[in-house]
Amino acid sequence: MRTYFEATITYAKENDQGLLKKVSEKYLIDAVSHSEAEARIYDLLGSQIRGDFQVKRLVPANISDVFFYDDIDVWFKCKVTYFIADEGSGKEKKITQYMLLTAHNVKEAYDRVHESLSNMLVSFQVPKIEESPILEVFPYESGEGD
Repeated sequence: MRTYFEATITYAKENDQGLLKKVSEKYLIDAVSHSEAEARIYDLLGSQIRGDFQVKRLVPANISDVFFYDDIDVWFKCKVTYFIADEGSGKEKKITQYMLLTAHNVKEAYDRVHESLSNMLVSFQVPKIEESPILEVFPYESGEGD
């Protein structure tokens, strides 16, 4: 099972007038531990951001899956609920998961989450979709750092 961490970084970014302005950005990173997530975010963003930056916040994210479509880079957070039968008691148990995916708008995000989960054996609902402040997702890639 993947573990995602949400990293909030701050740095001085040059605006259109050439002035430096302090900005805060959020990224999602797949890592096995907090330490690895921090090391990877410094490694991955070190080549993208000019100058110094700091990881101000690094917390485990409540994201169970990520679906990337390469036609757009706007991320939406989708709340997905479904029911499963509890084997011990036989009662239905409600499961809620959060997923991230890229889409142009909320309607397309709704369609894409249904497309991505079409192979689920249980029925599900998508009660909430909202645009996420995440700028980029860094999945774990085998052989990284070799």
